Amino acid sequence: MNSALLAQYSMLVEFLGNALGPDFEVILHDISSKKHSVAAIANGHISGRNVDAPLTDLALQFIYDKTYQDCDYKCNYSGISKGNKMLRASTFFIKDPSGKLVGMLCINFDPSRYEHIAKEVMQLCQMDQLQNLLPGGSDVSSPLAGGIENFSESIPEVTATVLQDYLASAHIPPERLTQEEKLDIVNKLNQRGIFLLKGAVSEVAAQLHCSEASIYRYLSKLNKKA
Repeated sequence: MNSALLAQYSMLVEFLGNALGPDFEVILHDISSKKHSVAAIANGHISGRNVDAPLTDLALQFIYDKTYQDCDYKCNYSGISKGNKMLRASTFFIKDPSGKLVGMLCINFDPSRYEHIAKEVMQLCQMDQLQNLLPGGSDVSSPLAGGIENFSESIPEVTATVLQDYLASAHIPPERLTQEEKLDIVNKLNQRGIFLLKGAVSEVAAQLHCSEASIYRYLSKLNKKA
């Protein structure tokens, strides 16, 4: 992202943060920097991130899947903050005149204060008892569209979050994984766009208890199959 565009969108981040209020986190991602992606942020207390935090796992997947080629934005998908708060997230894709992605403008809404107030109102009206009688129990909210985004402050956190998704289902510690299992994990991480991050290879190698050379060998093998 060129300096003029960066300055313009950084000012927009500050404006939206003040206009929308403390329950809305506004973030500008500069895609030209793979390691230090967050270029500007307002109300960062919501996700616990600061300037220079890396891309999220879902943002990486947007880039890898080239989601931005088919749409200009994604609205109302779920995000999970570091404190395990469920957020409502939306992303606007910033493109240059040729359609190349140069940045992302993201807005994450924390509804926790309003949910607390709503529950108190429901209890006053005794509507919480009625909800329990509805089909499917008390959960009557519709799911947000899209995948779930995890907000991380560093590359090790991004890598660890995605790795845990796969290792938890296998119930196998990383040090006991076979070469084929490691290859499968590297393939899935690659499809999630993890290796777009600078330094991701060394982090994956450390967390899979193998060498960086092994990770590069797995990636080379996958590229030959593609």
